[in-house]
Amino acid sequence: MNMDTYSSGKAQSWRDKAELSARMKIYNFLNAMIPIEDCSSIIDIGVTADDKKDSSNFFEKMYPYPNRITALSDQNASWMAEKWNGLKFVRGNALSIPFEDGAFELSFSNAVIEHTGSRNNQITFIRECIRVSSRYVFITTPNRYYPIELHVALPLIHWLPAPIFRRILKLINKPFFASEDNLNLLSKKDLVAIMKNFHDVEYTINTIRFLGFPSNLLLIVKK
Repeated sequence: MNMDTYSSGKAQSWRDKAELSARMKIYNFLNAMIPIEDCSSIIDIGVTADDKKDSSNFFEKMYPYPNRITALSDQNASWMAEKWNGLKFVRGNALSIPFEDGAFELSFSNAVIEHTGSRNNQITFIRECIRVSSRYVFITTPNRYYPIELHVALPLIHWLPAPIFRRILKLINKPFFASEDNLNLLSKKDLVAIMKNFHDVEYTINTIRFLGFPSNLLLIVKK
């Protein structure tokens, strides 16, 4: 997979800076809601091979204990183990995570679930995040009802029914994101519907705001 495939802007671009601002809010919210500095083992599911953008792999940049992190990706991000001493990198599929049940105290994933494909795949993704966690799960995704869709840098058209949205993307020469396999946006209502498949966990869905609008959905599961 090309490491720029899912990129929503070049390094130091306005989109990179906007993403970094939002992701700092996400990290601060995570730190307020979960005792992450007490977690002895964390899996970051879906890291990126990009090493240029300030917003990329922000958790590793902010978390002070890299030796507690296992980074999983289907991209080759093995350089992360050299950059952050003690971090372990594993090449793998987020729909079939190669670890035992409860292997980590915290499963963390930022802006990955919308790229896993069908709704059934998204359910499988969450199930895997829950399975490998012994205590906490923290999953973020862009809010479908944020006015701008940052993957394509266009306003409002992503509010249209998905088939129409995808048809427009094809017409404006953005075929990659026109495929459900590559972009399947979620609203809070969608996340609530997905979580009805999990009857034995406690969860909350929160938001952060950017420029006054709810920009990201934050799913927290406690086991």
